[in-house]
Amino acid sequence: MKNLILFLLGLLPLFGICQNPLIIPDTLSGDTLNLTLQNGQFSFFSGSQTNTIGYNQDILGPTLFLEKNKEITIHVTNSLNAPTTLHWHGLHVSSENDGGPHTVILPRQVWSPSFIVKDFAATYWYHPHLHEHTEEQVTLGAAGFIIVRDSQEASLNLPRSYGKDDFPVVIQSRAFDANKQLVMATALDTAILCNATYDAFLAVPAQVIRLRLLNGSTERIYNLGFQGNRTFHQIASDGSLLAAPVSLTRLRLAPGERAEILLNLNSLQGQSLNLLSFNSELPNGYYGATRPGVMPVATIPGYTNNPLNGSDFQVLQLQVGQASLNPVLTIPTTLITQNPYPVAQAAITRNLTFQPDQMGPTGMVNGPFQINGRSYDSSFIDYRIPIDQVEIWEIQNSTAIAHPFHIHDVQFYLLDIDGATPPANMQGRKDVVLVPPMGGTVRFITKFDDFANDKVPYMFHCHMLSHEDDGMMGQFVVFDNSIAIDETGDISISMYPNPVQEQLTIEGLVPSTLELINISGQILLIKKTTNSQEQLNLKDYAPGVYYLKIRTNDSVLIYKVLKK
Repeated sequence: MKNLILFLLGLLPLFGICQNPLIIPDTLSGDTLNLTLQNGQFSFFSGSQTNTIGYNQDILGPTLFLEKNKEITIHVTNSLNAPTTLHWHGLHVSSENDGGPHTVILPRQVWSPSFIVKDFAATYWYHPHLHEHTEEQVTLGAAGFIIVRDSQEASLNLPRSYGKDDFPVVIQSRAFDANKQLVMATALDTAILCNATYDAFLAVPAQVIRLRLLNGSTERIYNLGFQGNRTFHQIASDGSLLAAPVSLTRLRLAPGERAEILLNLNSLQGQSLNLLSFNSELPNGYYGATRPGVMPVATIPGYTNNPLNGSDFQVLQLQVGQASLNPVLTIPTTLITQNPYPVAQAAITRNLTFQPDQMGPTGMVNGPFQINGRSYDSSFIDYRIPIDQVEIWEIQNSTAIAHPFHIHDVQFYLLDIDGATPPANMQGRKDVVLVPPMGGTVRFITKFDDFANDKVPYMFHCHMLSHEDDGMMGQFVVFDNSIAIDETGDISISMYPNPVQEQLTIEGLVPSTLELINISGQILLIKKTTNSQEQLNLKDYAPGVYYLKIRTNDSVLIYKVLKK
């Protein structure tokens, strides 16, 4: 009976029955914001109440408006009886402000990060990141939008009247039991919610509108498009506007990904238009396709009983009314200049491999999954990265199911997917990328600038929250290339000038062994010293990237040296 109820609930969006107006989240702006994570109850279905959590309200949270280059302080209060964290997904902030699993907010505790907004205008989001409980807290409702604005975006003729022609839409698939309570760890996610609204419709004006789309689902991938294959234009990816609008009829969105689209409704006044997910077109091996794994025998318990899998279904209905005053009526031809990092600047290529903990059809789609043969260990640092280093990351997926990879701290530019140039709508700044199954590969390039802290790590992980909670996650620290921190937190060694042309000076030494190493790992110079200051003559070395390793009786310190 329970499965039958879930099945019938899942059929309603397929029939196009939309009865509930889309909830538009309230907003917060200014230089000091207050968020409280609290318990609540919410009525998804008439006549029933579901236990939820939310920020400042029963479910989800207000949209945060941030301005680039402005300083912001956010006071986060945890009113739950359980610990939490709060991660600013996509924002470029220091690791101590990032809100990862190391920055726990205990019950009745307040966490108050302060930072200068360094990000480009785009749509970001916030959600908990408590290890082994991320899926639980996000499923119960803890999430909200962040909209960053900047001068470049403000100069363009784009819809930006929030809730009037500019609409945030988080799409989440959820499972409910017979008592209408949310269920975790099940493939029967038959209910499609938009902004926590079931069977949602949105009243929109007959003009160009902007939809800020976020896939906030635990695992489900969407293949979005409009009825009649109506054309729309993507203008932004995860971390910025694109160089120019990209004309599309389909948009694949994996968990954690965002996209901003423009839709021209000039001629549709008095009509309705349905946003659909064409999951019948998803290849097998993508959660939401007919089969979750590439191999026919690879399946997930309950997956085949979900009517959404391998089907086309309705996500949101747009009901078009009259145009507003001073409407936007055209799609711009250009947006902003993209400045991807040149491949020649990359100091290193890091190789990551996704693989199951146990081989065989079950493990290949259900996991648990590992990265480079390891499950997450909070005490293990996978990578130590010098600040300002440009790197290429190459990810290979050796499992039978696609995984959305997310990295904290930075936005990246895709170089290729399975060896091919990424499509135009994926050539902007991103922080999530879907890695194809069964040997699929993705390469991206990024730069680890601005922030260094060798005590608090950043995370990288699969953004299928169940996979992340099961250990499909790693971590890295960014260390400063000119100073080192001793165990008490005091600066102990300085190195200058860097970049260097001839003479490199190192101060604050204790008895040490100095080693100069090239990017291939070859030791080019070894010098033992008992002096507090030493100089190395690098005049005869070729320009490029080197590393200086300083060995003492108590520690090993590594610095990046740029030779001009």
